[in-house]
Amino acid sequence: MWHGYYVGGGWWMLFLGLLFWGSLVALVVWAVHKAAGGRTAPSFPAEKRPIDHLKERYARGEIDREEFERIKDDLTKE
Repeated sequence: MWHGYYVGGGWWMLFLGLLFWGSLVALVVWAVHKAAGGRTAPSFPAEKRPIDHLKERYARGEIDREEFERIKDDLTKE
């Protein structure tokens, strides 16, 4: 009587049901995220290079210009 159409239609109904419920869950998660202000996890600063640490030491006055230049030359040698 159904000529096999009911069995095939069952898979489509399952797929559409999962698609509907998945979309609904995604919509709720998105709405909660927006209602919370859309905040994201805190980002951490990128790792500093040795030359950056050297510049900070020079800016704080821990080393003088001669020492800064000497260390900079050592760091930039290839």
